[in-house]
Amino acid sequence: MISYESFLQSKRATMPPVGFSVDRDALHPSLFDFQRDIVRWALRRGRAAIFAGTGLGKTRMQIEWAMHVHRLSGGDVLMLAPLAVAAQTVREGAALGYEITICRSQDDVRPGLNITNYEMLHHFEPLLFEGVVLDESSILKSFTGKTRTELIESFAFTPYRLACTATPAPNDYMELGNHAEFLGVMSRTEMLSTFFVHDGGETQKWRLKGHAEDAFWRWMASWGVMLEKPSDLGYPDDGYILPPLNVQDVVIDVGGEPAKTLSQRQRARRETVAERVAACAEIVNATDRPFLVWCDLNVESEMLAAAIPGAVEVKGSDKPAFKEQAMLDFAAGKIRVLVTKPSIAGFGMNWQHCADMAFVGLSDSFEQVFQAIRRCYRFGQTRPVNVYMITSSREGATAENIKRKEADFRRMVEEMIKYTKDITSESIRQAERDVAEYEPRRPLIIPSWLRSENFAATG
Repeated sequence: MISYESFLQSKRATMPPVGFSVDRDALHPSLFDFQRDIVRWALRRGRAAIFAGTGLGKTRMQIEWAMHVHRLSGGDVLMLAPLAVAAQTVREGAALGYEITICRSQDDVRPGLNITNYEMLHHFEPLLFEGVVLDESSILKSFTGKTRTELIESFAFTPYRLACTATPAPNDYMELGNHAEFLGVMSRTEMLSTFFVHDGGETQKWRLKGHAEDAFWRWMASWGVMLEKPSDLGYPDDGYILPPLNVQDVVIDVGGEPAKTLSQRQRARRETVAERVAACAEIVNATDRPFLVWCDLNVESEMLAAAIPGAVEVKGSDKPAFKEQAMLDFAAGKIRVLVTKPSIAGFGMNWQHCADMAFVGLSDSFEQVFQAIRRCYRFGQTRPVNVYMITSSREGATAENIKRKEADFRRMVEEMIKYTKDITSESIRQAERDVAEYEPRRPLIIPSWLRSENFAATG
């Protein structure tokens, strides 16, 4: 009988490299050393994940990976991205000297790298692509979500796959299983049975087995790279030092008892809209700097657009073309104040020209708040970023709950980096060979039907 440690070791090499060996000099010279080495590693893997903090150049790395997959495989590559990110990616590609095609359907596809929104996936034929890139791949986090299932099933036979996000597992380690399943490394079910144990009861919570912890992180580092700054992988942080982030809690005293339940918090938000909007408008109208205002309710958005002169409101019901143009106009400085929701514009956009934002309504989604703040607070930002969290005294501990979730997430990221940095650094710097050892345990038995004379004659 083999030991548990031996069993885990046998599970370690789950996916041999299936990609390409590329010289550093073959990659675009404008890439930083850490970006170039990560791209080389991802190309060698063939199917990989880049979990990099906002502003570390995920878009450039994605583009470089995709263009080399196209060049070396001879096939086309499809990149899926949040709304309005496509145009931004095209500009980034042009700066590198690459032409990227924005597509709305398979008919628009051209040789090379093509990009579309996640909402357009059903207009494409995934089997016709040699490679796929998921920009902001945290969209996979929902275990039972329709989009998650569609992405995994659609690209199950795509030879080369890349997933990129800053928040791969915003809530729990087990969310990494969706990325592993998309990449074809291991199914979520097998991951849970190998590395996790159920907490019991009727909850869906799983926790890492204590004795499987090391094996789990080695397994993850074999297909994913995690970093918040270049020094996490042993590279210098030159140019990657962020300015201060100033989060200010603005609590409007409206009287009454603080909410204790989710339904009570939602009711309190609806009943205190006017007070919170007035407080936000006062802050925004007191300056002429660019300002980003995040809402949770439609009525908040409508009232703010009316209370702030020149503000442009982007709603979920707006046509995609309008949403995209408004976000691009804000990036270009044509709009001073943009009012929208994190669910609409909280992912993928680069708005470092703006250093002031306000949350007029907070949901309980930490990932949405985290990503929304990172539209402005990301590498490349040169000024301190001011974030106003505007809530009423009746909403209870909503802001504190978000901060608690962020602290938990920060600890989780630090732990992921701690466990994987040495393993990943060695792999990325090619100090370790990616070799899948074949260990036969029993002789191959050919089924009788395959050995039959009839099959031999006709097959």
